[in-house]
Amino acid sequence: MSIGRAKARHTVNETPQMKCTCGVYAAKSLEHLRAMGYWRYGIYGEVNLWGIVVEHELGWRAQFAYPKALFLRHDAFPFTLAAIQSRLRTLIAYRADIFVTDPKGDIPLWANDSGYDSAGLDYLVKRSKQYYDRRRQERTLKKGDRVAMLGVGLAVVERVEDKDVHVVLRNQCMLRVPRNHVVWDHQNMRWEVKFASIFQTNAERIS
Repeated sequence: MSIGRAKARHTVNETPQMKCTCGVYAAKSLEHLRAMGYWRYGIYGEVNLWGIVVEHELGWRAQFAYPKALFLRHDAFPFTLAAIQSRLRTLIAYRADIFVTDPKGDIPLWANDSGYDSAGLDYLVKRSKQYYDRRRQERTLKKGDRVAMLGVGLAVVERVEDKDVHVVLRNQCMLRVPRNHVVWDHQNMRWEVKFASIFQTNAERIS
């Protein structure tokens, strides 16, 4: 396997060479990986190196390598359980132990000899629940939110009651909208309501 900008003039069986940049790279410390910018990818690991191995000051270049353990940053995980499962299927194929990094300590998620670890699963379920709770709060209609009155324009929520939502349209008309008619549009990422479902409580003008 050839990595780097230099063009190799030898076969894979002769990789790596001292005067070349080819080979599989491995750093000696996590701090070095961070300094090189690999930290932003959200995943790092420990590897087994074999074949021809050239040692450098900050790491090695090897002829062959394979993951021994993988570490995923806690903030690099997807939030939905479906997306998490999809990513884990890809990583599990390496048959390496998988950990979630956390400020309080690494959490085991998958062991090659026993499968999923309950501590890691509990962590991901809790994190996913926090995500859904936060999204639900964001989707709760509240004062100051904007509502698209389809075919008319944008209105601003003035007050939210059990059955009705009071909105101000064009800074002039106070309208009352049945709360269950105001829906969240996932595609446009906004609150919407059909104007036909609105009835005007009065012609109160907002001065």
